Amino acid sequence: MPIRVALIGTGKIAVANHLPGIGFARDAEVTALCDPNPEALAEASRVSGVTKTWTDPFTLIKEAPVDAVIVATPNRFHRDIVVAAAQSGRHVLCEKPLALTVAEAEDMLSAVERAGVRHMTAFTYRFVPAMRYMRHLVKTGAIGTPWHFRAQRFQDWGRTALGWRQRTSEAGSGEIGDMLSHRLDFGHSVIGPITRVMAQTRQVWPTRLDDQGGEHASDTEDWVGCLAEFAGGVTGVFESVKTAAGYAGGVTSRDWCEVHGSEGAVVYELAHPLRVLVARTGGNYASVPVPVELEKIQGSARDGRADPWQGFRYDQDFEFVEAIRSGRACEPSFIDGLRVQEVMAAILHSAKEHRAVLLEARDRL
Repeated sequence: MPIRVALIGTGKIAVANHLPGIGFARDAEVTALCDPNPEALAEASRVSGVTKTWTDPFTLIKEAPVDAVIVATPNRFHRDIVVAAAQSGRHVLCEKPLALTVAEAEDMLSAVERAGVRHMTAFTYRFVPAMRYMRHLVKTGAIGTPWHFRAQRFQDWGRTALGWRQRTSEAGSGEIGDMLSHRLDFGHSVIGPITRVMAQTRQVWPTRLDDQGGEHASDTEDWVGCLAEFAGGVTGVFESVKTAAGYAGGVTSRDWCEVHGSEGAVVYELAHPLRVLVARTGGNYASVPVPVELEKIQGSARDGRADPWQGFRYDQDFEFVEAIRSGRACEPSFIDGLRVQEVMAAILHSAKEHRAVLLEARDRL
């Protein structure tokens, strides 16, 4: 019997990523949709052909005959929806960042663990083939002992309105939760736990403009820079920004991750999802193609070379469904989401108090 999935939140991310992603999964289908916006709901129904729709997520959870839910709502709704879904026995894939606060993320992890359901955080960029290959090279010792990690995400959104993402009450943070969260997950995935941060943020635009030129208040940061230390002493540098002129190229704007080790270095770049750059100590970088077996998640029917800037996004939904079928943990899970949430909170704390902040070690994290 196919695994029946409900999309809760039918905005751009759900329709562009999760809807086709479930389509590539084995024996799974989207059978229910939910969104309080009637226009967004109607458009998602038209595109998907799914006619069973709800405007209230808690009513859907009570009424819809589904096995799993994908939560793609504004961040402030994540905790309550996830907890309700878990208590009803549904498996959950939740968009990042997991919650508004660490306490909310802890509630969510506790709920899914008590219910014994599969849980996944949508750190989509972890599935880029080049990132998967970078992780493999570092973990297998191809560059020796890691010394330095750095990640950059530069975009030029100008003064364009960001909707709920520019309001702390709905998003929790700005650039930190939106784009830096993915790069923090890179660090955890490739190197390990972050143990100390020293950060600074800046808000460039106190208001942002909609298509008609109307001003909308913004109280979130547009830029964040962070020095970090990982367990074991590896150094880290993170920078993420929405107001970087020259980087308006969408997926080809700067998304760069670099790891230097005792015997060499490796670079991931989203603009080139099917190759990495590799160097040996004393030498220069050379382009190395991603092995065929890493071009897509194992078992997926999609063409790993077809639209590589979009196709990798479908692999997270494939992973979610495969974990449900096999009864194993999802990767990345809510544990990974909570780990990033804790670093985000430490970054905000550091930026506010202008000092370094230590993170507590947790055995399960």
